[in-house]
Amino acid sequence: MPVAGVVLAAVDSRAQKGSRPRLVVLRALGLGDLLTAVPALRALREFFPAHRLILAAPRTLAPLAHLSGAVDEVIDTGPLAPLPAALHGANVAVNLHGRGPQSHGVLLAARPRRLLAFEHVEVAESRGGPTWRAGEHEVARWCRLLEESGIAADPSRLDLPPPESGPSARGVTVVHPGAASAARRWPPERFAAVARAERDADREVVVTGSAGEVELAHAVARDAGLSSDAVLAGRTDLIELAAVIAGAARVVCGDTGMAHLATAFGTPSVVLFGPTSPHDWGPPPERPRHRALWTGRAGDPHAAEADPGLLEIVVADVLEALRHLHGRGVAERPARAA
Repeated sequence: MPVAGVVLAAVDSRAQKGSRPRLVVLRALGLGDLLTAVPALRALREFFPAHRLILAAPRTLAPLAHLSGAVDEVIDTGPLAPLPAALHGANVAVNLHGRGPQSHGVLLAARPRRLLAFEHVEVAESRGGPTWRAGEHEVARWCRLLEESGIAADPSRLDLPPPESGPSARGVTVVHPGAASAARRWPPERFAAVARAERDADREVVVTGSAGEVELAHAVARDAGLSSDAVLAGRTDLIELAAVIAGAARVVCGDTGMAHLATAFGTPSVVLFGPTSPHDWGPPPERPRHRALWTGRAGDPHAAEADPGLLEIVVADVLEALRHLHGRGVAERPARAA
């Protein structure tokens, strides 16, 4: 199964009579992973206009995947789980999930006609593909995979249109204290101090979170002197949460999917980085509405306690960054910023 772009270009004309050829993309990860792959998905959509682009990803991400305008269908898939039978025999399979060999094997087990993936020494079918680079920004990585395979991809195409429906949150400050791992969770009392300062500045504040973060969100709200009505955690689905972020005046969060939503909707944000560098996962530097705070110390993103570098960021740092958020624009501040 060769990977070269010249071969892929030829595949586009091989539609079976009476049906569209299928392009299966594996990205069975989380919210931030999906949003960083949007430019690559759009590039694939344009390069293969006759194909049905099917994204293998968690079904909960389907509303945002469709918002990108690049995806025809999302079929529920877990990380490195075997692909459903409906995805077998695709004309083209694209690995936007990882470097291999496991993710390569997931796609190859579904017997696609062609595979587009990074080269891995253990996977013969990937030979001739682009080389994986450590320390590459996640958006740039997947666009380069396509570029070096003969498919033009623009990493700046991260923007999403605001959802057409959802709760009204025009002009609010969103405080999102949760994160998938303890290593990326800034202390809740510090988020509360930030929320209190925003409240004292006569800004409306809401606290967001998943269904599993309701208790955390209420604790932050109580410490900040906010009413329970300010807590949206557990009360919004993903597309409603996206609508909140799209309408907000500013967002304060850790290195989570909320940060990527703020980037996608152009909502000014202050994002706190700890174990992972913003140079790998942060807002692109050419988007000045976002401030990535980082002390320069990398660590284990899956650790059971808050990362020491993340804890070096204090409330005063965040408040100073917020003071430089002007409407939908951000003034640069060198101290402690990545």
